[in-house]
Amino acid sequence: MSAPTAAALAHTRRVCSLYKKSLRNLESWYDRRHIFRYQATLMRARFDQHRNEKDPAKVAQLVADGERELFEKQHYQPRKFPMSPGGVAFEREVIPPDWVLDYWHPLEKAQFPDYFARREKRKEEYIVWWEKQYGKSSANDSSSHH
Repeated sequence: MSAPTAAALAHTRRVCSLYKKSLRNLESWYDRRHIFRYQATLMRARFDQHRNEKDPAKVAQLVADGERELFEKQHYQPRKFPMSPGGVAFEREVIPPDWVLDYWHPLEKAQFPDYFARREKRKEEYIVWWEKQYGKSSANDSSSHH
């Protein structure tokens, strides 16, 4: 069996993407699970109806028609996953910068001795790498850090 061509892979991806986007659109329209599953089954039957189509022109036309239909029937307020762009929790988790750990109290650091010992070792390794890569900093530069 020969390897699939780039065009065949691109077409397969386009069809799979259309199918997945169509399912997500149905999820937005039907909030009752049993109704959504029924509509998803009907949609899958429409995809399977043309599964063995061989004519490239007709296949391209079917995909274009499907994409146009999806665009025309898209939900006015599609569902989004909470952590994905546009979701209700997108970018809510603030990850503090690493230097904040340098300002921990010694008693706080004492609760995690292995972690902070490894962290200090990594900081030293990074300084050695930096000086090897960019050279040592001058005396004027060292006074202007945070």
